[in-house]
Amino acid sequence: MAESSYVSSSVAQHKPKPQNIVFEEKRTYTIVKRGIDIFGALFGLICLSWLFLIVAMLVKIEDPKGTVFFKQIRVGKNSKEFYMFKFRSMVMDAEKRLDDLLEYNEVEGAMFKIKEDPRVTRIGRFIRKTSIDELPQLWNVLKGEMSLVGPRPPLVREVDQYSEYDMQRLLVTPGCTGLWQISGRSNLSFKEMVELDLNYVKNRTIFFDIKIIIKTIYTLFRSNDAY
Repeated sequence: MAESSYVSSSVAQHKPKPQNIVFEEKRTYTIVKRGIDIFGALFGLICLSWLFLIVAMLVKIEDPKGTVFFKQIRVGKNSKEFYMFKFRSMVMDAEKRLDDLLEYNEVEGAMFKIKEDPRVTRIGRFIRKTSIDELPQLWNVLKGEMSLVGPRPPLVREVDQYSEYDMQRLLVTPGCTGLWQISGRSNLSFKEMVELDLNYVKNRTIFFDIKIIIKTIYTLFRSNDAY
């Protein structure tokens, strides 16, 4: 028994650590990508203005005293913090009630998700399911804090739990959508999300971005993975 324990301990100690990725800043790609972001964000904000108005009215009708938008500090490229905007899908005191729900977290690692989150409002369930709550982030894209495609921007408390390997998610500008969203979203573990994001960071191209955007639109109409 003692020998077996020693062997298990020895294997654990010599288990190879994840290797850091090879990252290269591609100037031409960055310039073209920024142009697509500006055009896409402006186009979305103008064409979807009617939807913004409807959602704003529904949020207010359900909770007249609450705000329409929700802003939260997120961590972007090179660990730079910024305010990310969303349509409010939870009760006003959602952040204060988080500590009471941490024990029910259904995702391993530096991320919090539960399917039946009691803080979500009725209209909130619908706009989260369809990702309509994310549309105000087009403003973040226009400002250059986010991109249409990239790793999702994490919370400060999540980044505090990151390993050196996980921190590589922050090498590029965070996005409204990415491989995580089209590959299972909330059904994936934190570790799986990191691997998908780093795969994107290593292989990003304009063609890859467009492919992700198209697949995101398709996924929104058939996915049950968002909550």
